[in-house]
Amino acid sequence: MSDALARALTTDGLWFLALGAFLAGIVRGFTGFGTAMVYLPVAAQVLTPFEALTTLLIKDLTGPLIHVPRALRDGHPADVARLGLGALIGLPFGVWVLSQVPPEAFRWGVSLVALTMLVLLIGGVRYRGRLTPPLIFATGAAGGFLAGSVGLPGPPIILLYMASTLPIAAIRANNMLYLILADILLLAVLWWNGFLVASALMLGLLMILPYTLGNWAGARLFRPGAERFYRWAAYLIIAGSALMGLPLWD
Repeated sequence: MSDALARALTTDGLWFLALGAFLAGIVRGFTGFGTAMVYLPVAAQVLTPFEALTTLLIKDLTGPLIHVPRALRDGHPADVARLGLGALIGLPFGVWVLSQVPPEAFRWGVSLVALTMLVLLIGGVRYRGRLTPPLIFATGAAGGFLAGSVGLPGPPIILLYMASTLPIAAIRANNMLYLILADILLLAVLWWNGFLVASALMLGLLMILPYTLGNWAGARLFRPGAERFYRWAAYLIIAGSALMGLPLWD
């Protein structure tokens, strides 16, 4: 334990990771999504892919927990369960893909998926049909595959819900509950396959403080009537992080 803590505290770019965790927390607190799209492009610059995923999961499971009671009241737990079941199917395939590619491919994947997601959201690309249980399950499976391969479980689910007729509070709650569930499932799959590293687990624990502070600040800033402002603020933060994370600048 002490050795793992010592390695975590001497990680090159520790302050950079903490800044990424804080910004990710702010975005998550006032939108309900975007954590991985902000944090992973930062973390992938100083950690290996599986270390970056591990730190993401450890901090991500703690910070948003303060919002769970509200999310359970505002959201639709049955739909979240369908998303989670789909994610459980897609996750192992995504983790296998990640284990077969070089670290640079992970960085490209994280940034390009995040930027593609932004283009689709800004361009108004949405699913506008009926949200049937099979569709929700399939979307969860797609999110699970992306979670395992590039650490981004959110994009398919966000695209599915952004055009729905649900209130913004329900959409935010469903996104938040699903992402917590996806984190738990991904952590279990990584443990089962032997990809968890002790120093990365400890580093994730260190990231809880800046991430929780960011979540708290983001939740305090959130006002349902200013949805457009929060959405564009999140877009700008995600775009900046994704562009910075591209291997082009090395």
